Amino acid sequence: MHKTISNLENIKKKLVNCPNAKIIAVSKTFGEENIKPLLDYGHKDFGENKVQEALQKWPNLKKKYMNINLHMIGKLQTNKVKFLFPHFNYIHSLDNLKLAEKISKEESRNKKKFKIFIQVNLGSESQKNGISIKELPDLYKQAVERYDLNIIGLMCLPPQNEATSDYFKALKNLNIKFNLKELSMGMSQDYLQAANNGATYLRIGSSIFGNRF
Repeated sequence: MHKTISNLENIKKKLVNCPNAKIIAVSKTFGEENIKPLLDYGHKDFGENKVQEALQKWPNLKKKYMNINLHMIGKLQTNKVKFLFPHFNYIHSLDNLKLAEKISKEESRNKKKFKIFIQVNLGSESQKNGISIKELPDLYKQAVERYDLNIIGLMCLPPQNEATSDYFKALKNLNIKFNLKELSMGMSQDYLQAANNGATYLRIGSSIFGNRF
């Protein structure tokens, strides 16, 4: 059994009491030779942080493995939105109205709709992307009503070296407030806490693929 598959199975065992938590294998910096064993094994959800890197490996892979869900989980610039078609299915990093407008225009042009998470900056960290909690209601309202986006949930990157569970609980409560069903939170170091707080998508990279160089 390939190491990535055994890593994935070990994670699944730890999540046995969280049946709603789906694993996004974050394949940034890893090439096709690392991804193919998981594809052959039947894993469906993969995440990339950079559009340009994704375009170098996923178009050919998706021709062979057609039922794959590709998730854009990194910062998305407006000038890169057009390159998401037709390869990506999910966007986890909507955090401003300008981006919402651009996604809407490109969806109309390409006749395809993404499943979208709004990224929330729960810790009000200046170095991180994400909409503030205060501005979230307006972004959500305009994204749905003005730009007709398919907002399925919220996403967060909690502050490091703090009680991540508190932030996961806060995002879950916001999700309930907006009556959203999906929650994108949790990575290799904290996916168990995220899953126990209602995460439906876990963005796991190094615990599956190993350390990046």
